[in-house]
Amino acid sequence: MSNRRNRSPDKKSQRERIRELTDELERGVSAVFESDAYKAFLECCAKFHDYSLNNCLLILSQCPEASRVAGYVDWQKKFGRHVVKGAKGIKILAPCIYKEQVDGKEKEEHHADKESAATEKKTVERLGFRVVTVFDVSMTEGKELPSIGVDELTGEVKDYRKIFNALVSISPVPVYFEDIEGGAKGYYNDAEKRIAVKTGMSEAQTVKTLLHEISHATYHSRETLDLQENLDRRHKESEAEGLAFCVGKALNIIDSSEYSFPYIASWATGKETKELKESLERIRSAADEMITGIDKALERQAKRDLTRASRDEAR
Repeated sequence: MSNRRNRSPDKKSQRERIRELTDELERGVSAVFESDAYKAFLECCAKFHDYSLNNCLLILSQCPEASRVAGYVDWQKKFGRHVVKGAKGIKILAPCIYKEQVDGKEKEEHHADKESAATEKKTVERLGFRVVTVFDVSMTEGKELPSIGVDELTGEVKDYRKIFNALVSISPVPVYFEDIEGGAKGYYNDAEKRIAVKTGMSEAQTVKTLLHEISHATYHSRETLDLQENLDRRHKESEAEGLAFCVGKALNIIDSSEYSFPYIASWATGKETKELKESLERIRSAADEMITGIDKALERQAKRDLTRASRDEAR
């Protein structure tokens, strides 16, 4: 599959096409922000706690596919769901206040009575941490949570096997199929340097998920981000999904707008595409690189198939 084959009829350059797609991406996500479904989704998200960077790392290390976590009681009272029996919780650190008695002169160095200050005890409050357990939504059952967009893409992909093989060939880490529980479609494990894709999905969802996770593995690994700014998870998810949309549509593989626009909006912090705007230039550059890599991989496959066919005819 060459670049020429996938260009629009007016012969626009690949970079021009990518710019048009990133503009479409920004407009599409902005439109989601105005929908009633997004407002309901925000109300639901407001009930989830924001977690510190350390806790996010703890969650990801114990459950890489985690999407929404809450405590046992919170799932029941706030969301009408209950933790399934036998679910293995995720350990994080919660701040707590504890009281401690200290010598009076620690806080009152200018006490008039030195001897009294030396023996006087004073109770002070200090900030500490305790281990608590939270559970991902995949570990719960009950009332459905508000959502936006479609839960999963459906349909077949033309030349699926060739497209899949090309994506695997450009991935910087091995790709595996797994039975992933819950709503996660796949994940990239930076520590183990591997990508997992959920088994049993449609061809369209499998390709979109693989594009998303390859984006993480290529541009958001620990080694790559050492050379860039430290991106939080919102930026990473927005970039990876933006790349999946642009690359899939530019190559006429899939149009994931119905899935990708709401997905990106779900990771935004407010009613503006702030995270996405800050990532657009990186998305444009990365999309150009990924499209070129996929095209070359497909061309190599075509040459191998031609050579194999010629050998079969000669026999």
